[in-house]
Amino acid sequence: MTVSQPVYLSVVVPLYNERDNIHPLVEDLLRELDRMGRSHEIILVNDGSVDGSDEVLDQLAAGNPRVKVIHFAHNCGQTLALAAGMDESSGEVIVTLDGDRQNDPADIEPLLKKLDEGYACVSGWRRDRHDGGLRTFVSRVANRIINGLAGAPIHDLGCTLKAYRADALDPAELFGETHRFLPLFVMARGGRVGEIVVRHHPRTAGVSKYGFGRISRVVSDILLVRMLLKYRTRPSHLTARLAQSMVVAGLCVFLLGMILAWRFGGMFGWAGLFVACGLAVGAVIVTAIGWCCELVMRNRYWITGQRPWRIARRINFDPS
Repeated sequence: MTVSQPVYLSVVVPLYNERDNIHPLVEDLLRELDRMGRSHEIILVNDGSVDGSDEVLDQLAAGNPRVKVIHFAHNCGQTLALAAGMDESSGEVIVTLDGDRQNDPADIEPLLKKLDEGYACVSGWRRDRHDGGLRTFVSRVANRIINGLAGAPIHDLGCTLKAYRADALDPAELFGETHRFLPLFVMARGGRVGEIVVRHHPRTAGVSKYGFGRISRVVSDILLVRMLLKYRTRPSHLTARLAQSMVVAGLCVFLLGMILAWRFGGMFGWAGLFVACGLAVGAVIVTAIGWCCELVMRNRYWITGQRPWRIARRINFDPS
């Protein structure tokens, strides 16, 4: 009876309508991984492709047991495709990259070397991008906003090419378009995050799935991630701050209305009073919403038996 060798590296690739890129991508990956000499697996996640990608993937998996394929029943988006691949992976380290061949498999080894310096996540930085100028500009602006809100020391969160320690991740945290924020979740769990410059190639086949229609979703996820990272275990504090701002704004409007009423007539006083009362009622509603969120959050931990903290090490405790 032979004992299978433990897998060190799992490479997870989400794919959607990339039929012409799959074969050359897998060939490049296998060549690079074989050269590195570490045990590995390649997990290709077919995110409901309709261009015949499923047939190509099945052929590749039949010819090489190291190539594993997950077929979604329908298109679920890149975030859930990555989450599914990570959840099914068995490696100590997980590397993610796009299926459009714009990421270079030769950059995997530098990512792993940086990871060995004590990082839980190493993110690729496409410093010299081969995308349109407007798209690159929007990406840079978004990264500046994210860095300002989350304090992440990363230039290019949108780069899919990243390496993670498997124990630093929880794929269940991924929803919406939040895969780009995974390093922030790693930081929230106490992991160190690093960054290296990686290559970026022009797309040679297939069509880009990224459009400017995604901007509103990404902005929404930025705000959501900010809330999850800072207020996950105390949502009422967020709504309390908002309610406080509303009350202060109401008082200011009321005082302004009184000043204008004294100067120009009583109409302004009534208007100020009306706006101030509306803001006061809004503050009460926002506070009540915060209490409800607090109860939902607390019930989640009570019901599941989970704890809102993560212990890195234990000393002198019974191992059981």
